[in-house]
Amino acid sequence: MKAIVCKAWGMPDELVLEDLPDLLPGAGQVVLDVKAAGVNFPDVLIIQGKYQFKPALPFTPGSEVAGVVRAVGEGVSAWRVGDRVIAFSALGGFAQQLAVPAAALMPMPAGMDFDTAAAITLTYGTSHHAVLDRAALKAGETMLVLGAAGGVGLAAVEIGKAVGARVIAAASSADKLAVCRAHGADATIDYSSGDLREAIKAATDGKGPDVIFDPVGGIYTEAAFRAIGWRGRYLVVGFANGEIPRLPLNLTLLKGASLLGVFWGEFAKREPKANMAAMRQLLQWLAEGKIKPRISARYALADTAQALNAMAARQVTGKVVILPG
Repeated sequence: MKAIVCKAWGMPDELVLEDLPDLLPGAGQVVLDVKAAGVNFPDVLIIQGKYQFKPALPFTPGSEVAGVVRAVGEGVSAWRVGDRVIAFSALGGFAQQLAVPAAALMPMPAGMDFDTAAAITLTYGTSHHAVLDRAALKAGETMLVLGAAGGVGLAAVEIGKAVGARVIAAASSADKLAVCRAHGADATIDYSSGDLREAIKAATDGKGPDVIFDPVGGIYTEAAFRAIGWRGRYLVVGFANGEIPRLPLNLTLLKGASLLGVFWGEFAKREPKANMAAMRQLLQWLAEGKIKPRISARYALADTAQALNAMAARQVTGKVVILPG
């Protein structure tokens, strides 16, 4: 089988495409033929050694896949060869085959295509955990989403609308904001120009948002937090800007506000039942048309570096997927 291999910490162009032996399942494992693999910002960080965990070299990046069961290991009875499944794995997704624990699989709903199935786990899982579990957003409240045209941002926009909230999308260009409006955003802010704090105040009639979803970090964090509403909840999702911001903690006191960390991978590991319940709700919303992953580009396995470079340059709206076939 062919796989993308990271042999040394570095940028996407340093990844190599290699021929590796076909995988065999161990006890309790399932081997998949990967049909599609989602690309996420953490993939860019992992290959540079900058993510929350550092895998041993060499390794194959990629964490969310959709595929077909190729082989099952000893003790596996819930899955059969030929089953269409969704899987999340810390590593190994950018390859033609992936071995995962049987418990890491979910069945693909009837009628779902592989591209969509590979685009829902991490981004929508992260945003569901953030918006509903951590921030407890309710109908009638207002949520501001920074980086709203990216994978987790666009998922947060849709989830906010699914629960009946008012959603303000902030992004860096008119084209990106048009995508946000197409996915349900009630109002938009272009933070590449003008005063972000004043724009947030104007969009909320001076009250400030109840929830701020921030996967960007950097220069936007403090300005956004200064505009948060009383008892607001600020979701620290990531740092796509590349800079971890420093925030004066007196601002939390003045606003009676909360800072909430969001680490979906750890949540999924520590609270698997809660995570699976969230995924079931997301799949139900997908069936009802309340959420719809946007696949903005598809890449061959050999072009994985191009996909990751586009992600690193923040040129992606919604999701991009790798098709290893």
